Amino acid sequence: MSMVTGNSYLDSLLQGQPQLPPSPLAWFNQLRASAVDRVGTLKLPTTRDEDWRFTDITPLAKLSFQPARVISTLQATDLERFYLDEAAIRLVFVDGTYMPQFSTQQGKAGESGLIITDLSAAVPRHAAAIEPHLGRHAGFEDNLFAALNTAFLQHGAVIVAPRNAAVEAPVHVLSVSTQPGAASHPRCLLIAESGSAVTIVEDYVTLGQEGEEAYVTNAVTEIVLKDNAQVDHVRIQRDSTQAFHIGNCAVSLARASRYRSVSVALGARISRYDLNVLLADEGAECTVDGLALISGRQLADTHTCIDHARPNCTSRQAHKCIVDGAGHAVFNGKIVVRAGAQHTDSAQSNRSLLLNAKARVDTKPQLEIFADDVKCAHGATVGQLDNEELFYLESRGLSGLAARNLLTYAFGAEIIDRIPVASLKHRLEQTVLEQTKRN
Repeated sequence: MSMVTGNSYLDSLLQGQPQLPPSPLAWFNQLRASAVDRVGTLKLPTTRDEDWRFTDITPLAKLSFQPARVISTLQATDLERFYLDEAAIRLVFVDGTYMPQFSTQQGKAGESGLIITDLSAAVPRHAAAIEPHLGRHAGFEDNLFAALNTAFLQHGAVIVAPRNAAVEAPVHVLSVSTQPGAASHPRCLLIAESGSAVTIVEDYVTLGQEGEEAYVTNAVTEIVLKDNAQVDHVRIQRDSTQAFHIGNCAVSLARASRYRSVSVALGARISRYDLNVLLADEGAECTVDGLALISGRQLADTHTCIDHARPNCTSRQAHKCIVDGAGHAVFNGKIVVRAGAQHTDSAQSNRSLLLNAKARVDTKPQLEIFADDVKCAHGATVGQLDNEELFYLESRGLSGLAARNLLTYAFGAEIIDRIPVASLKHRLEQTVLEQTKRN
């Protein structure tokens, strides 16, 4: 790339892009080339763009970042605290680069027929399985960040659950950021073949110290569920509070498939998560839950779109925000019911808790219905802790501070309790408890 955009963030990435090794497969090279072309024509979104009007990423645009370098000095002991007890299968990426020495499959992938590998190995070996899906669901025609991620395609998690296979242990995709001033582009592709069942945990963490220089994580995930498949998807974002985190996830559901998602945003100075779920055939079901817990001057923006394209599909969504300090949470949840998608059953709820007079939440639930025989509902509330509930707890002997912390914890724990991985749920419960304690 030799183009210049006049934007510090983009120019630093484009001029510093490493020469990615060419693939022997033309389709993969063409995919990256198409993404490079789109990067050259797209601009960073601003608050003048409707989908970004509450989220000002000017602080990102003003900074210069370089592609992350490969770091070889890490030891297993540096990462062990992030490992999950239940995850026999783990893929570890450090600053976007696959680290086989920290990854493990314990033989189960080969025994079950499950494909678990890095993208660089999957492209030549499993092209027939991944070509129809890689870059086809998380479109980059109008999404600069998805285009950047695709232009840098080299490493990434590729998971293919074979037909009628039940993968008992969760697959842990651990993305670790270590380099201040660097930009990484994590990628994940999950294909659940007909009748299969799999749980995936996307985990974004940092080894840096608070107060260090900012870094950027620009992640893209594509999840494909074929007929009667089931996917449980847990996404945890706990980057440094100086970092910038951009995430895009696209999910496609075939007939009678079931997708359940829990996303939790705790870190980053500015974070943005776009989740697009397409119910592409009859009988598909999705449950989408989320929690943003922020403070200080953090901004956490969640945009979701649940697209009912065919009849007899069901969706449920609950998103909660807990905002302290001068934090700013944004939730935009769109539910689309297309013409002909009769007997759709959809419900959406967004509840936000403000713990400080300076805290702010912007919420925008949307329903776009083009069918007449449907059952759809949505609602949004923004408020503070209930004085009667505080009084009740204080009357039972709790201090005012303890009562406040307990109610705040309970508000967020409702979402965390839906995580199907016990050790991760316990860790996050402890995190919420710590963050809700006020001096």
